[in-house]
Amino acid sequence: MAQKTVSITTEFIKLEALLKLANLVSTGGEAKMLIQDGQASVNGEVCTMRGKKLRPGDTVQFQGQEILVQ
Repeated sequence: MAQKTVSITTEFIKLEALLKLANLVSTGGEAKMLIQDGQASVNGEVCTMRGKKLRPGDTVQFQGQEILVQ
């Protein structure tokens, strides 16, 4: 699984915004559909909440990619 690190400068980032920031989706609507379809995992658990708040140290698995929030 390819790993990528995304740095944030705020306290948290929402899951759909992270997927856009990491260039894994092109639009927020696309992110919303894929998340609600159960295609994203946060810290090893499937997450269908697109507004899920991610903080530094969280990991997201999405379409063969692993993203570490820092």
